[in-house]
Amino acid sequence: MRGAGPEYPKDRQVSSIRSCYLAFLQPGTQERRESRVGSGRDQADGDNGKSIRYRRPSMQTITTTSELAALCETLSRSDYVAVDTEFLREQTFWPLLCLIQLAGPEAEAIVDPLAPGIDLAPFYQLMADTSTVKVFHAARQDIEIVFLKSGVVPTPVFDSQVAAMVCGFGDSISYVNLVKKTTGTDLDKSSRFTDWSRRPLSPKQLDYALADVTYLRDVYVRLRQTLDKTERTPWLQEEMAVLTNPATYDTSPENAWQRLKLRVKGRKALGVLVELAAWRERLAQSLDVPRGRVLRDDALYDIANQMPVSTEALGQLRTLSDGFARSQRAKDILEAVKAGVARDPKTLPKIERNESLSAEASATLELLKVLLKAAAAEHGVAPRIIASSEDLEQLAVSNDADILVLQGWRRALFGESALKLKRGELALTLVGGEVRAVPAAK
Repeated sequence: MRGAGPEYPKDRQVSSIRSCYLAFLQPGTQERRESRVGSGRDQADGDNGKSIRYRRPSMQTITTTSELAALCETLSRSDYVAVDTEFLREQTFWPLLCLIQLAGPEAEAIVDPLAPGIDLAPFYQLMADTSTVKVFHAARQDIEIVFLKSGVVPTPVFDSQVAAMVCGFGDSISYVNLVKKTTGTDLDKSSRFTDWSRRPLSPKQLDYALADVTYLRDVYVRLRQTLDKTERTPWLQEEMAVLTNPATYDTSPENAWQRLKLRVKGRKALGVLVELAAWRERLAQSLDVPRGRVLRDDALYDIANQMPVSTEALGQLRTLSDGFARSQRAKDILEAVKAGVARDPKTLPKIERNESLSAEASATLELLKVLLKAAAAEHGVAPRIIASSEDLEQLAVSNDADILVLQGWRRALFGESALKLKRGELALTLVGGEVRAVPAAK
């Protein structure tokens, strides 16, 4: 049953880190194991091929508050801590936190959030400790679950996936590929489909989980060195500001419409969509089920555009299942439609019109895409970290658009050249099979 936690042997007495770990092993397994990073593995330190050496701690699996407090005290003395979480949310609205993996230069452990009686307060305090950098890979979901469980947004944060984009490893590189490229290690991902709420977990599953942070230490050191060498740390900090903003993880029903594409016809339909999104969010949260289990997005758009005022009209919509119009939810939806139609237009969000680009703007857009790829390749940065597709579309239409690509380092790296290209001051040419921007002939 969700929320009940795992069942442990009644006679288990937790007297040491070792006994905590053994409680996680498959029945009958009593072997002592060492962590991967603590087993003599050498990883390159910078570009000189020297090794990063960590103290060799034995595997720790934390199941009590006192053990967690001791671990977090040790980790808080480090400059950084690598963090990962395993959770389930396919069948629920609120994620079920199943494992926490932590690794610093001198300690590493797996924390069992489902262990009876454990209080995660020391972990949340560590996440709020501004003297220790929290290192994640693809941080958003991990940060979100910490925020939802505690109200704490981890800070400061280092997202290795974003840092890799800044350092030229491509768009949204996976953890496995990043570890391979930075350390030469092939990770075993055969346990990636594990149900992390089940107990006991096997040694292989625990090893898999811990590897998500032990190798992340090496990745962090490498990326940190590259960022310092190229003086791109401020670029990364700009991206991290979004991840550490509590508004990024807002789940208030009133703002649920922000998750949707506003594909509706007119202001009244928009008002209905806003009301429907808020109703769905409240119900999904209260029932702890995914939003789509309450009402799919296509049904939201259909109802908002059709604005039915009766159960009969609601029942004619193809996006709703047979019999839905006779349910209690149908009555709630009709109330939401009524409230949406009556909303003050001034309280509604602005709809961004996706008007077709002119032929000239379309041609400009294609040239900007080529220039972006060339600039990204020249400077060793992922194109997406410089400019989004939306940025390029706005830039194709206006030289004064309020977009990031015309601000700060992005303007220096690409934006200024893009404006010169639009003014005819730059031309694109092939040099040795590579696209280059050169001064246009006068």
